[in-house]
Amino acid sequence: MWQDPLGEKIKLVFPNESVYKDPQKSKFFSALNIPSYLRDWLIRKFSFNDGNIDLHSVKKFIEEKIPRKEHTQLVRERLINKQEKVSILAKVIVEFDISTGEALITLPELGIPDRKHQARIETHILDKYKEELLSLGGSWGVVTLEWRLEKISGKSKEEGRIVCVDFKPFKPYKIDLEYYKEARNEFSINEWINVLLRAMDYNPDGFINERQKLWMIARLLPFVEKRVNLIELAPKGTGKSYVYSQLSKYGWLISGGSISRAKLFYDLSRRRQGLVSRYDFVVLDEIQTISFPDKDEMRGALKGYLETGEYRVGDQIGVGEAGIILLGNIPYNYQSENEKVFATLPEVFQESALLDRFHGFIRGWELPRIKEGMKAKGWAFNVEYFTEVLHRLRDDIYYRAIVDEILQVPPNSDTRDVEAIKRLCTGFLKLLFPNVKPMENISRRDFEKYCLQPAIEMRGFIRKQLNMIDKEYSPKLPEIRVKKP
Repeated sequence: MWQDPLGEKIKLVFPNESVYKDPQKSKFFSALNIPSYLRDWLIRKFSFNDGNIDLHSVKKFIEEKIPRKEHTQLVRERLINKQEKVSILAKVIVEFDISTGEALITLPELGIPDRKHQARIETHILDKYKEELLSLGGSWGVVTLEWRLEKISGKSKEEGRIVCVDFKPFKPYKIDLEYYKEARNEFSINEWINVLLRAMDYNPDGFINERQKLWMIARLLPFVEKRVNLIELAPKGTGKSYVYSQLSKYGWLISGGSISRAKLFYDLSRRRQGLVSRYDFVVLDEIQTISFPDKDEMRGALKGYLETGEYRVGDQIGVGEAGIILLGNIPYNYQSENEKVFATLPEVFQESALLDRFHGFIRGWELPRIKEGMKAKGWAFNVEYFTEVLHRLRDDIYYRAIVDEILQVPPNSDTRDVEAIKRLCTGFLKLLFPNVKPMENISRRDFEKYCLQPAIEMRGFIRKQLNMIDKEYSPKLPEIRVKKP
């Protein structure tokens, strides 16, 4: 019989926050095309104590409560022709009509509504769940809809529209950050690294060494630290898109195509904030296939935002907390720090001043190709719980204070290098040692090995590539060290 001591320990320490992951059952959920954070919630909801899942009940629940875009017409038919109230689990985005003050809604997963003013939300519902519903990125919840004939401002006669008459936020777990931090003390660093990999849906045994594991965990840095800007170039099939698109509802992935400044930062015509103000991270995937309508305009906007978190579009000045991540495939002959790796990026990024604003590089070619044996098996964090914890850790400034205190920085150090290394260090600290309160919970040796050295290597790659592009940049980093006790 298969033994899983780590899984049993996870279940014991986190009895309400863990689920049993079974690669065979995962195929069932993959066919349903739902993100991992919803998948794990469903597993928990319809699992028995031994981890087995009632798949029939899952399928029935999804058909009734989580309709997809192709089922939009069925939802509309129930609302309009049958005059039913329809309750579904969906994402809701609320926007105010400036001219009328009315709160309008969009259900992006269903493509509802077709045009403005066709869907709204009752004022008392908005008042009750203001914190959730007014989130810039929208909010998941159980939405109850009905269809009504109503008088619309500026129109001579009544028109039919969809009204949200009830809403229950999708918050399946109570997040106790202090418990999470304290529970970290129950695991060794090696165990905790494996806990994180399982939470990401990976089997730790599929990695050949600790270095590979840390490169995979580095993908979580934008989940846990604000405005971490990364570049990762990797061979096909290493799972980079999966991590950013499926694990967290707080991120947004753009795969190929064209992207404008309006979509990324601010849309003047619609007076709407862009992706960087609505999400924790924005990923430009398949970067070699992404185009920009105005390259110079986008380059200028990116340089300003990556540096300060601010953007200026027309008369609008805004801020965002999203990290920007560039993902792309890389040919075999470029998979070395001694090659001009950034030459494979689109023309808009072929400028040293822009590339200097990215904090770190992930060597995706050092990660294994994802195979069936790399899928997590056994008890692990529920993805919804795990990514919610990471999202909340973004606001904890205590970790950065520790990094500032523990590092010794030479006075002639380049400011961008220092900020990049400190930001990456802070992210690794939150991921690997969330229990650092008090600071004695991490040794200086562990901090150097698991936080500082990975950060230096990630920033060092950027520095070396900059030197290849522009000799004004030295390939060397400042000698930032851990202070002696």
